[in-house]
Amino acid sequence: MTSKMQTDLPAQSAMLKAYADKIKAQVHEAKAKLDLFEAAAQKKKAQAEIAAIGGVKTAKEQLERKLQDLNATHGPHVARAKADIDADVVRLKATIDALATKFKSHSMTK
Repeated sequence: MTSKMQTDLPAQSAMLKAYADKIKAQVHEAKAKLDLFEAAAQKKKAQAEIAAIGGVKTAKEQLERKLQDLNATHGPHVARAKADIDADVVRLKATIDALATKFKSHSMTK
């Protein structure tokens, strides 16, 4: 290994850790919102919403697995893995926002 590569590894590792920490914080925020929606849906016995939340939880778990796999990803594959994770985060947030809108509209009509 060259000295350039040796010095790049700690920097890349630090960048991956910072990235992972940022994504973990976003996933934690998403989980908190999902827990609130699930509690409200269970209180109302809203089976469709509970099922939808279950699907979102599965997507969140897949995102967490991809984030764990990122640590084992090397070289040129890191950028692709991060792009996939970023896209999953955007989809997760959009789905949670849609659930929030749905819950707000249901609570206003009842």
